[in-house]
Amino acid sequence: MAFYAPPGDKTPLPPVSIATLGDLDVALTGLKKLQNDYVAKLEKITGLSKDIAKVEMLKELQKVYADETAEAIEKYRQELEVEKDKIAKEMLVTSMLHGATDYTAEYSVSTVTLPSDSVKGSIIGREGKNIAAFEKAAGVEIEIDETNIIRLSSFDSMRREIAKRSMEFLIKDARITPTRIEEVVSHTKQQMEAVLVDEGRKICTACGIFNLHPDLVKIIGRFRFRFSYGQNLGIHTIEETKIGVQIAHELKMSEENVNFVRLGCLLHDIGKVVTDEEGTHVQLGVQLLKKYDMPEKILNAVSEHHEDKPFSDNVSRVVWTADAISGSRPGARYELHETYVKRIDQIEEIAKTFPEVADVYAFQAGRDVRILVKPEMISDSEMTILVSKIRQKLEKEAQYVGQIKVTAIREVRATDITKAK
Repeated sequence: MAFYAPPGDKTPLPPVSIATLGDLDVALTGLKKLQNDYVAKLEKITGLSKDIAKVEMLKELQKVYADETAEAIEKYRQELEVEKDKIAKEMLVTSMLHGATDYTAEYSVSTVTLPSDSVKGSIIGREGKNIAAFEKAAGVEIEIDETNIIRLSSFDSMRREIAKRSMEFLIKDARITPTRIEEVVSHTKQQMEAVLVDEGRKICTACGIFNLHPDLVKIIGRFRFRFSYGQNLGIHTIEETKIGVQIAHELKMSEENVNFVRLGCLLHDIGKVVTDEEGTHVQLGVQLLKKYDMPEKILNAVSEHHEDKPFSDNVSRVVWTADAISGSRPGARYELHETYVKRIDQIEEIAKTFPEVADVYAFQAGRDVRILVKPEMISDSEMTILVSKIRQKLEKEAQYVGQIKVTAIREVRATDITKAK
């Protein structure tokens, strides 16, 4: 038997016999015995076993290289922080691009253009009877300027939409009398049921949601006629859902959780269109969705999207993030800074009119009011009555949307000073 060198070197190696291989095995066995004897002698001299000596050596190495290790760890941590922020920004920007929608600010006024002055006279009617009948039937205020533009004003966007559709029909019909106005407005209100279902289906389809309960779809249709600081709730919901789903995909969430995010984004603000019950839109939304047996993760996403309670899982976190992006991006919502400050100041000034109040702080756009009372002028039990009085006065005099939570705080301190020695 002969062994050869690597390719390129054709010089044959000396033949190796079986006897030579046997001697090699004997030599290896002898080396292993010497190694074991050497380890045994070391263990006897040091009084440590092999495993314990290994642990002690590692400890000594850790002490020697502690500074270098700490420096390396800190450097790695800083690199991770930079990379983390970079990845997070890229993820959010990409998600926002996927959720981009056309946007037009909406306010509390709708307009209808009259074709001629003669129609203007018909709308006004003798001694203004037609306008009075229309305002009563539709629940809006009417203003007609010199350019033949009718302005329909109401904070209720559903009423405004019904009034606009009714006015447009009356202009085409040309039969404008108080009786006819009542008939048209009543008929338009009935037609709005079908309109709500159609709008609800459009929103659900745009969000990729199907097979919801028909009554729930009709409630979602109200989103098209509800807005907050000029941002249409329907458009906001579609935009938020696209952003939320993209974030969920970027986070590599399971398909089930992606669908939970999709549904949570669609339904997170549904309480805003529940107008026949008292409560915040978060509370009303959760109550409504419980009636339709929505999964627990959806209920949590709705109840946690304003951070009223800690996030229960990543579905709620993604819904909150998508909502914040859609609501706070430049141009999404419109409100003059002066108007915002004026509303906050008004709420604080109303509360300060009570002599027992020491100071007032309004938070969360005026939705949360904290009142510090003068402890020498009011007891703990009397604070309940004071809070009720402030709440009633705010309801009568303050301009606000939704609800205001009023909290009174009474603090008593005792102080004494020792004599100087």
